[in-house]
Amino acid sequence: MSDFFIRMLCISYNFIHYVKPSLELPGLFSVVRMRIASSADSSSNNSRSQMIMADSGSSDEVAVICNTDITSTESENNLINTMVERGTALLKKMEISVAEADKRTGKNTVNMQETYTVYLIETRPAESVSEEGTPAAPDTLWRRYSEFELLRTYLLVTYPYIIVPPLPEKRAEFVWHKLSADNLDPDFVERRRVGLENFLLRLASHPVLSNDNIFFLFLTEEKGWREAVLETGFQDKADSRLKSLSAMFRVKNPDKRFTALKHYSEDLSTVISQLLRIRARVADRLYGVYKVHANYGRVFSEWSAIEKEMGDGLQSAGHHMDTYAASIDDILEEEEHYADQLKEYLFYTEAVRSVCRKHELIQYELEMAAQDLSYKKQQKEELETGTVRIFSLKGMTSKLFGQETQEQRESKVAALEQSIQEGEDALKEKNAESQEFVEKAWNDIERFNEQKEKDLREALISYAIMQISMCKKGIQVWSNAKECFNKM
Repeated sequence: MSDFFIRMLCISYNFIHYVKPSLELPGLFSVVRMRIASSADSSSNNSRSQMIMADSGSSDEVAVICNTDITSTESENNLINTMVERGTALLKKMEISVAEADKRTGKNTVNMQETYTVYLIETRPAESVSEEGTPAAPDTLWRRYSEFELLRTYLLVTYPYIIVPPLPEKRAEFVWHKLSADNLDPDFVERRRVGLENFLLRLASHPVLSNDNIFFLFLTEEKGWREAVLETGFQDKADSRLKSLSAMFRVKNPDKRFTALKHYSEDLSTVISQLLRIRARVADRLYGVYKVHANYGRVFSEWSAIEKEMGDGLQSAGHHMDTYAASIDDILEEEEHYADQLKEYLFYTEAVRSVCRKHELIQYELEMAAQDLSYKKQQKEELETGTVRIFSLKGMTSKLFGQETQEQRESKVAALEQSIQEGEDALKEKNAESQEFVEKAWNDIERFNEQKEKDLREALISYAIMQISMCKKGIQVWSNAKECFNKM
């Protein structure tokens, strides 16, 4: 599996060779750290998550999903990393968390009974303290996963030049056989809750998306939000898949930078998919190996019953084997959090390709505007000079019905001049649109690249540390068993 980790890191670091932006992003990125409170602490805290703004002068610039410290507390608490830009308006004013999930039953749009999950969003003013000195009670509202989907669709259409953060998976993918693929499974719902909180923090940390009014209403207004989204008319602005596909195949002068970026995202998607599949297969095998160790415990226990001098040592060794066999459940559950981090970037690759497709469509429309203007200018030239191509439609018409009069030609020339002026204005507008899109897109690509390299590096390092910790636990179990055997 190490080969795939190395390959993935190489592709991640080589991203900068594909991206050659002409813009420089000012300043460094600052961070919020979101900690998912452990179940032991949940009774004393209303919110299961808390955000801590990083000090601007701190040398710890990145808060990562799992700390490189291998203690169980840190490993459990640091599940999500969220890159933010220092001074983001929304996060300076508001703390955001998805505190819990709840299962509900109701009727869907076709009047059929269904069971679904809702998520409690908590928001409170940053650094708000009540008279008793405790944090002020948060404002809360419930949202369904489909509402998160609607929000993201709106953002994709409204900000086509931005790599919009992805949602966590709707149904479990790349699962090992003991893991439930049911989207109502409590463990899956909990991981998705964490993913939805990460999604909101990604949006709230973005320099552009954090200022969107519809996003703010999503966090603060439970009723009337869906109507407010639909009133924006974003659905009418959405490009059809057929239109985007046509542009991809018909564009004549694609931007090499966007082409390279699209190919990179496809390669990264392939690598991460392979990595997740391998991890699932390894998890299956590890689970079997660990659980087989329970047989050691059973055999040692049975053996101890027929021995007098050796009985206590064998019984103790059996207990150690049982502990070892049971530990795999917690280990693989923790691994799923690392897998979710990789899945986030698997889904990010589609967001990158979405930006590339939008640029192809803009480039295609620009080329069509230029082609239309060129055709009109050619028509005007033919009318003014009297030159007519024999095999053109106009040439055939002239042969059949005779030449046009001077007045007719002058009238057509005047109409063409007006049409050419409109075409030049349209071309100028398309050029400006294209330049603005490229400028904004590369600005966001730089930001995303910074975030991606740090996130993936820290995720892989933390995963390696978890594997080392797991191996150390195995060594400790067998060392304890050895001591038991020595005392026999």
